[in-house]
Amino acid sequence: MSGRIGDRIVVEAERADQTGRAGVIEKVLEEEPPRYEVRWDDGHTSIFSPSAGAATIEQKSQQVDAQ
Repeated sequence: MSGRIGDRIVVEAERADQTGRAGVIEKVLEEEPPRYEVRWDDGHTSIFSPSAGAATIEQKSQQVDAQ
């Protein structure tokens, strides 16, 4: 699954003594291989290229008008 702007990305910790991290994709720089600009929950921004199985992308929920 590829990420899109606004999707959340959750990265597993590499070692048991580390915590994972999560953030929001702000830019898609490349689709193959994937490269994203991510604003992490701690406020920092970085370029991130997830390796296979290391990250989960949670699609931005679709908001529907109930009018």
